[in-house]
Amino acid sequence: MTETPLLVTVADGVATLTLNRPDCLNAFTAALHEELRGALDRAASDEAIRALLITGAGRGFCAGQDLSERRTDAGAPRRDLGQGIERYYNPLIRRLRSLEKPIIAAVNGVAAGAGAGLALACDIVIAAQSASFIEAFSRIGLVPDAGNTWFLPRLVGTARAMAMALTGEAVSAERAAAWGLIWKAVPDDALMTEARHLAQRLAQGPTRALGLTKRALNRSSTNGLDAQLDLERDLQREAGLGEDYREGVAAFLEKRPPRFTGR
Repeated sequence: MTETPLLVTVADGVATLTLNRPDCLNAFTAALHEELRGALDRAASDEAIRALLITGAGRGFCAGQDLSERRTDAGAPRRDLGQGIERYYNPLIRRLRSLEKPIIAAVNGVAAGAGAGLALACDIVIAAQSASFIEAFSRIGLVPDAGNTWFLPRLVGTARAMAMALTGEAVSAERAAAWGLIWKAVPDDALMTEARHLAQRLAQGPTRALGLTKRALNRSSTNGLDAQLDLERDLQREAGLGEDYREGVAAFLEKRPPRFTGR
């Protein structure tokens, strides 16, 4: 068993979170959840961290819940799986969506069950061409969780979401990109180079404005047009009072690259 379920490195304004249980395709355990929670809390409060990159060690991104933690002996009381969702998965997905810094998922292999939900909760998903996305819940008699029933129909439509959830069939990275489930699929050997490049580029950008953009897009799925227009007004007002807006305008007029600080 790997001693450290999550590896965290910070460089060039990017916190890279590597799920580090390669012997079981980085499946979730309580310990991994706790490590992720701590890393995301740090990223939220540390001004030096301006973007996040999440990936997996070994040949998989995340295989979902480690079922060895869910084994129940014959005759023992049935587990209330809702408790685990409420304690671990729901806070994780909410944290990823509400963290106002760009988050990239570099899906290096299978993303199954809650692992697919983890990837889809990130802002931009890049996958290796050999990667796949599997709504594996039906294979063990469960309902999709970790936000999957929210993300799937919004990203790929009801018909495809229903088929993915009911059949549990794997969707290749290239098909996922064609469907709009993820941003793009890239050659396996280019995944981390491209993902790191993108993360560094975003970290050097106007990260305060990027965070506000993330807030606006997240709310658009439940807002009506009038509410969304009001939200855009309010967020633009906030962004316009920031130092990055002043720097962006100055750089444009002076015909030079901007030097954003995230403020």
